[in-house]
Amino acid sequence: MSPSPSHASAREAAEAPITAATLREIGLFGALNDEVLDRLAQMLKTTRVAPGETVFREGDGAGREMFVVIDGEMEVTKSSRRGRDTRVAILGPHDFFGEMSMIDMQTRSATVRALAPSRLLKVTSEDMDALYRADLKAYSLLILNIARDLSRRLRVTDGILAEFTANVLDEYVAAKRP
Repeated sequence: MSPSPSHASAREAAEAPITAATLREIGLFGALNDEVLDRLAQMLKTTRVAPGETVFREGDGAGREMFVVIDGEMEVTKSSRRGRDTRVAILGPHDFFGEMSMIDMQTRSATVRALAPSRLLKVTSEDMDALYRADLKAYSLLILNIARDLSRRLRVTDGILAEFTANVLDEYVAAKRP
């Protein structure tokens, strides 16, 4: 029995090669010129992750790669001091993860696993070094794009933390009233 046309076209879309046009749609690669995007499309490798499969775990050694979600959905969890895992983010197409460990050379700060069949673009430290050596301006733009996204995430986290603190304080004050 051959696959239905909708299944075949969905599979072909998932297997579509990474091109400069693909990368142009991803914020991480924003402002890079076509020549650089073509070079990256040829250089970067993709990997498939099955639902439930872990890409890396919190505490794993310093990462030498980061990942961009091309297709699928990933879950990011963080472990508390008591050992409870809490979901801190769900990532979809065009989101990226793993960059912190590449930048600060510390262990992985969270666990990332697939919630759905996913295709990831892997950006290694060797890829970054090759870009640095070939095109310093493009390398700088890529690092700036990572910094912008980290800043955006920090602003969101600041807002969540402020709201959480205010709620806990309100409950504490309310509990102390006679």
